[in-house]
Amino acid sequence: MSELQHPDSRSFELVADVYERARPEYPADAIAWIVEQLDLRPGRTVLDLGAGTGKLTRALPPSGARVVAVEPGEQMLAQLRHVLPDVEALQGAAEAIPLEDASVDAVTVGQAFHWFRHAEALPEMHRVLRPGGRVGLIWNARARQWDVSKLLEDFVPSERAAPGTWSEELKASGLFGPVEERRFHFTQTLDADDLVDRLLSISFVAAAPEQKRAGLERDVRALVADHGGRVELPYVTDVYVSRAA
Repeated sequence: MSELQHPDSRSFELVADVYERARPEYPADAIAWIVEQLDLRPGRTVLDLGAGTGKLTRALPPSGARVVAVEPGEQMLAQLRHVLPDVEALQGAAEAIPLEDASVDAVTVGQAFHWFRHAEALPEMHRVLRPGGRVGLIWNARARQWDVSKLLEDFVPSERAAPGTWSEELKASGLFGPVEERRFHFTQTLDADDLVDRLLSISFVAAAPEQKRAGLERDVRALVADHGGRVELPYVTDVYVSRAA
């Protein structure tokens, strides 16, 4: 995540290992599109900003581009370095990126842009991009129209942060050009342990009192049992790309 404008954001530090274990990776077709749109290839450098445990970071090296990850949280960064020991990983925030001016060809942000203080982060992103550099924002979000997801919302509200709304910040800044967008779909199959971990990786759940989390776990395990021991959790993946003005 990043340095962060919401009090729940730092609760990810409490569950960095759970976040790494439970959060889904990004669908291959979404990664292929973002790699193509950002022109990631040998000889180019991409910054993965607010990299968390590296859920997006790990999908970028196959492009051949040099990958640099920046993450403010110590526990999240430790997980990233453990999983991706060959990736350059730096501690730093979106609002004060620890890189030189015009040092990267692209910036990616996975699941974190809505935590940034945009008035500070967008100029920083523009600063580190080379002329004509590109930015890609990506979110996995639980799809709400399926039965299991509707039942889950009896326990926790959707954490979806309206990615399209946040992408308007790129346009409004005057630092980036038109935004292209695509939507992709995938499903995560989970047993009771997996689903408990998935929900505990949500920021406001991680920050909740222990008794409340225990109650949630009981309800979730009963829900999974009612569905035969496994559930299908559908997602939509929204991707937004733009070029530095």
